Amino acid sequence: MSFTLKPRNGLPCAIATSRLPRSTLALILLPMLLAGCEAELNLVAVTEQTSHASLRTDQYQALASNSAVSVLVGNDGVVLVSQDLGLNWQRQQLPGQPGLIDVDACPDGSFIALSFDNQLWHSADQGLNWNAHALPTEEQMLTATCAPGGAWWTAGGLTTLLGSQDQGASWDTTSLDEDAMLTTLQFLDAEQAVVTGEFGLVFNSTDAGQSWQASGNLPDEFYPHASRFVSLDEGWVGGLNGFIYHTVDGGQSWQRQDTPSAAPIFNFSANRDGLFAIGDHSSVLRLSGERWQALPTPNAPAYLRAASSSDDHRLTVAGGRGLLLNLDTRPALAAQAQ
Repeated sequence: MSFTLKPRNGLPCAIATSRLPRSTLALILLPMLLAGCEAELNLVAVTEQTSHASLRTDQYQALASNSAVSVLVGNDGVVLVSQDLGLNWQRQQLPGQPGLIDVDACPDGSFIALSFDNQLWHSADQGLNWNAHALPTEEQMLTATCAPGGAWWTAGGLTTLLGSQDQGASWDTTSLDEDAMLTTLQFLDAEQAVVTGEFGLVFNSTDAGQSWQASGNLPDEFYPHASRFVSLDEGWVGGLNGFIYHTVDGGQSWQRQDTPSAAPIFNFSANRDGLFAIGDHSSVLRLSGERWQALPTPNAPAYLRAASSSDDHRLTVAGGRGLLLNLDTRPALAAQAQ
């Protein structure tokens, strides 16, 4: 496999990874190396963030929102907070400038953020102040989420899952006993959860993460960068080459859906206008039936990785080189722009 990175000093953008050890692969996948090449912006039905809060040196990785604020995180401890659904942002940097790779909104109104140095950061005041909690594992954690009941969860190397019921004071460790990295973790409700990982692994839980069962495998040991499940039966995964797979039987079988490009998929998001996939080369796709259609975005080959949506037809996306956009996802507007 290969990734397209920002060219430096005229060097090629492609980096082959199929023969790299997983520890090296993790360093390539997540810590802000997916920056794209710079190009002129052609804005159609898109609002580009020009606030000084967002810098061209930023590499955004994840975005989460609740009813009051949105929190965007990235490299060098950068945290941006918006109180108006992504129209304006306030900037800060966490002490030590950790590489932040994931963030989630918790049911109590707080936020958690995962850094690449295996610390889980917690903010109880809408992203203004943060406290770090060291994770009790030597395995690289790659994703973090707040369960509906308020528990904090992380997942990563050697199919390790960590769960805390007391806001990081103590942790329970679970392993799925596979030599693989878990890359996505999603709680559907208080009891049901799904994880996906390297070599096409798919596991689910029906008891709030106390136990996990294998629920099928992705085709050709597909490596999922992103997943979105609406139930234990139905979900989507995305990754390299623009591949998106869909299941309606809990992962026992998968159908590859048609996508308009080979740009890698890094995230999914949904709002009242449908399901969206975002990825490299500033790509944003909308699901239409069993096919995906491209939305108008700036002609900037920087990756998009962070995404959050609202109920007012707005999708906020962010990624490499400080690219931070608000998209109007009304189908009529998108069709007119095309």
